[in-house]
Amino acid sequence: MDNVYTIGFTKKTAEQFFELLKRNRVDVVVDVRLNNVSQLAGFSKFPDLAYFLKEICRCDYVSDKLFAPAESTLKQWRDGKLSWTEYVMQFNSTMRQRNIDEHIRSSYGKMIESKNICFLCSEETPENCHRRLIAERFSFVFGVGVKHLV
Repeated sequence: MDNVYTIGFTKKTAEQFFELLKRNRVDVVVDVRLNNVSQLAGFSKFPDLAYFLKEICRCDYVSDKLFAPAESTLKQWRDGKLSWTEYVMQFNSTMRQRNIDEHIRSSYGKMIESKNICFLCSEETPENCHRRLIAERFSFVFGVGVKHLV
């Protein structure tokens, strides 16, 4: 595989979302949201999303909360109490505590050899979203590129 992908569902119709995944031949969507069951998530709410991915895209679904930010970090960011730089520092600290590079190698090493992986979060664009930071870790660990589906 040459790339890992990222996608956010906010401000996308279901058609736009699923077509992006199909066009880019995504095999596995890794949901990195802290809360993936919110009614506000619409078509991307678990368990509906797993069903839609399988039926529409012939794609697998994985929820991996080890990639989610700490609840306190996310709340402070949403409340405007953290700058993006501070958020990134806290997120990276959390990832180090979770030994995330080892988790990436052990849980995704075999998968990345043959499957196109896409990280899902809610933010419309990747600039201020932790899915971008996760994709960058994968890029570092496996030497792959990153492509954001927007």
